[in-house]
Amino acid sequence: MNVHEPLAEAQAEVPQSPAQLRAVAEQAALLAGDYLRTVFRSRMEIDYKRDRHDLVTVHDRAAEDLIVPFLLNHDPRWCIVGEESGIRGGDSAVTWYVDPIDGTSNFAQGLAFFCVSLGVEINGQLAAGVVYDPMADRLFSADDAGAWLDGQPLRTGATQPDGAATMITGYPTANDLACDGQQALADLGLLIDSFSSLRRTGSGALTLAHVAAGWTDCALGGSVNPWDVAAGALIVRRAGGSYRPLWLGEDAADRPDHHAPGFVAEGPGAHYPALDQFARNLERRRRGA
Repeated sequence: MNVHEPLAEAQAEVPQSPAQLRAVAEQAALLAGDYLRTVFRSRMEIDYKRDRHDLVTVHDRAAEDLIVPFLLNHDPRWCIVGEESGIRGGDSAVTWYVDPIDGTSNFAQGLAFFCVSLGVEINGQLAAGVVYDPMADRLFSADDAGAWLDGQPLRTGATQPDGAATMITGYPTANDLACDGQQALADLGLLIDSFSSLRRTGSGALTLAHVAAGWTDCALGGSVNPWDVAAGALIVRRAGGSYRPLWLGEDAADRPDHHAPGFVAEGPGAHYPALDQFARNLERRRRGA
């Protein structure tokens, strides 16, 4: 199948299976990605949400306004949780998590590392997910049958051994510094010393896709939301890697893993004691233990 073929107009049968939902998600992501390519590196006004670290542009909202009607055209009962517009749609077993631009700061500043991310649950369980990198034109996707990159099966290769591996992390964010103080910088130093390369890329969803593709060995995320990681978490797992939540002092209370505010993602065979110890210490510190 050519993943760039447009989906037919709303069909009589509402897409409900994971494979059908993945196909809808792919088309929605491509629709938004095509728009984002045309406006990337154009002049744009930048607004701020919570603080100066949390950017939003008119294009975040415009991309989400392309995605949400596309989804609701298939079934207006679907619940859509969008980063920019909150909850829309109806009340059904199907819930979508939509991030129209994951990596807005990169997008706004002309750095070509951002993506469109759509994850979908059925009855609270992740069923399908898509991460689309519009500038590289790479489409990552997953459902209950496996993971794909540009329509071809995706399996993560073996990771590099400890000391030779590459790690991507967003830690510490401004929020982490506020919570952990100077200990955050000390912990970051230990991670830098433990890995061959440590990178800060600015997009959690696209980072998870890179773990799934084997382009980086592991990733650590904090201060994330379900729309940031729902799709990427499923893609990593279906490709053969692992995704474990970090609750960082929050009560898990039977909540799904992609609702946790942090994560560790690794390729197959990963054994990184420094990362494991870091995650344990961070969890303990946030619980006040």
